[in-house]
Amino acid sequence: MQRIVVDAMGGDHAPEEIVKGAAEASLALPDAELILVGDAEVIGATLPRLRHDGARVRVHHAAQVVEMDEKPGEALAAKPDASILIAAGLVAAGEGDALVSAGNTGASVLACARAWKLIPGVRRAALASVYPTELRRGEKNDPFSLILDVGATIDASAEDLVTFAIMGAAYASLVSRNRRPRVALLSNGTEAGKGPAAVVEAHQLLLEATQLNFIGNVEGLDIPRGVADVIVCNGFVGNVVLKMLEGVSETVVRLARYAHKEKLTWRIGLMALSSALAQLKAVTDWQQYGGAPLLGLEHPFIKAHGRSTAPAITNAIKVAAKASAGDLCGHIGRGLAELSARREGSAP
Repeated sequence: MQRIVVDAMGGDHAPEEIVKGAAEASLALPDAELILVGDAEVIGATLPRLRHDGARVRVHHAAQVVEMDEKPGEALAAKPDASILIAAGLVAAGEGDALVSAGNTGASVLACARAWKLIPGVRRAALASVYPTELRRGEKNDPFSLILDVGATIDASAEDLVTFAIMGAAYASLVSRNRRPRVALLSNGTEAGKGPAAVVEAHQLLLEATQLNFIGNVEGLDIPRGVADVIVCNGFVGNVVLKMLEGVSETVVRLARYAHKEKLTWRIGLMALSSALAQLKAVTDWQQYGGAPLLGLEHPFIKAHGRSTAPAITNAIKVAAKASAGDLCGHIGRGLAELSARREGSAP
């Protein structure tokens, strides 16, 4: 049975929506135990009102909360009993197998980084995120790809980028059941020599030292097309790309609403496109994707969106359970060990 620790106090809609999502997950996941970390009195007042499996949900008290707008380092130092710190500590102590939080991203990543060890061979962890694409992939026919890093490692070396590629491929193969995910480096041209020095060096390393399905460099326009299943970049570039993709999705919806109000002819046109727009909305709905995995540490951590409501939390818990059950971290470790062995074997 997978033990998923949930930061019940993290997120814009915590604890109500977090507890709702966990309650639903307790019914949907027969092989998981959920540990809700937060104000026991508040959670205890909320949980009985929800349909859930009481045998597989328990509460662990945490007296403090890191707010969404607090500075991560200062908040964690000032609040040793914060729910995210307690939650990460439970996993580190072996009382949980994976962690889910919709709270302050910086504080969540920092809490995990302090409590957990890096997987051998990983120098820096990476925060990954899914994004909608035109092409579908994997056994589940998923309409999204993975991009990493999106904020954990701002300035990544060539070695880091290769590590990110291995971690991203492992995640895609497990969660999307994509046996041979296509991996690419994000650059300003498809040629092998294009891009910053770290990207150029990483390109050569991926070709020579890994057995990944590396397809080379891709450009920004290839991202929404879904040319690659896993796109690798440093955290600065990835964060900018992710925010841009979120902005485009929200803008399309707002433009459709504006057109609907302005003119009858536009309204008629939108009615004709209603099924296509509904499909677009479904594909770009980040709540169905579960969240962003933090890869490279010895335990799975799924960072749900700060605005997550119950369905998103339920999906994040499902992803965390799948990552734990499938031994994602062990898969990453084995991939990095194989990389090290190949490089040692090819050394003069």
